[in-house]
Amino acid sequence: MAVGAPVFLRHSYPVFAQSTQEYPERVVRLMRESLVIDMLNQFLYRMDQKDLLEKWLTVPGAFTEADYLKFKSSGVNVINFGNGADNYADAADLFAKFNNLMAMYPQWVMRIDSAADLMKAKETGRLGIIYGLQSSEQFEHLDDVNKCFGFGQRISQLSYNFRSKIADGAFEPFDGGVSEYGGKVIGRMNTVGMVVDLGHASDKTKLDALEISKKPVILSHGNCRALIPGGLRASTDEAIKKLAAKGGVMGITDIAFMVKGTEPVTVEDVVNHFDHVRDLVGIEHVGVGSDAGIESNDLGSDVAKDMLNKADKRYHVHGEYEIVKGMQGPTRMYELVAALVRRGYTDEQIRLVIGGNWARVLKDIFQA
Repeated sequence: MAVGAPVFLRHSYPVFAQSTQEYPERVVRLMRESLVIDMLNQFLYRMDQKDLLEKWLTVPGAFTEADYLKFKSSGVNVINFGNGADNYADAADLFAKFNNLMAMYPQWVMRIDSAADLMKAKETGRLGIIYGLQSSEQFEHLDDVNKCFGFGQRISQLSYNFRSKIADGAFEPFDGGVSEYGGKVIGRMNTVGMVVDLGHASDKTKLDALEISKKPVILSHGNCRALIPGGLRASTDEAIKKLAAKGGVMGITDIAFMVKGTEPVTVEDVVNHFDHVRDLVGIEHVGVGSDAGIESNDLGSDVAKDMLNKADKRYHVHGEYEIVKGMQGPTRMYELVAALVRRGYTDEQIRLVIGGNWARVLKDIFQA
């Protein structure tokens, strides 16, 4: 180790011109060579910049090359935008706006419709965007699954935190799991090739969906309850084992109070969740679902404080930060890879974690 350490640290590089943070050569190489996917990255997550997002989606020229380069500098090739919709009309409007973005800036962004598009985004230097929603409220009728697929939707959570027509969420006090109609929705999603996402699902919903689905199922963003007891948004070992047995992948989030129950919370605590899934079911079943955007709300401090103060008590919010300190900005994935290197992960393991596992499972599900 004494001999090897200087070799690892000998050369370090900034990842983009404006950054003062430097990363070891191995970290930079892994990021640049790998297909990097964040399975819950909300495109523009800052609550104080909602007006800017609307402009990006609707006003020609509002999304600039400087905006694109900020996304490119993050090293992330593909994101699931993880927005929400209260009903079918809201979803249709949202998809129309993002399709408008695709039409206005085809040189910088592309919609991910198939597994082949994942690598195409990386090879062409564009940001690949998967249309994924954090609920299934938009499926008011069974045929709405097909309609939303036609608009470009490829991922759908069954529920958010509470009960829906489809299934129960993590905070629902009387957990009924997946409804009869929800079972039909899962069947239709399997048929068209849309991904069933267990993010925010209740414990019973997770187990029901894994039993019902004929295809692998994912959990886009959520951590391990073994490491954060009482965390309702975290998953039990039983659920993680059944997810893996189905061929699925679980994304680890960087939400600080979902990583660890007490302060301080660091990137090393995030890696503990990757370790837990790896040791429980294998490295092939864990990926990244940061649940943040190119920048987190922490960079707009007043907004972040207000949001944390108003958060549901069942989140057990603590500390000053929503996203783990040091991982709030565009270098988030570099910070994670550096931590995985420190923890002793091999290059191949890191490639699987930062994108390879997601690419595999999406290929399995998209083939419908």
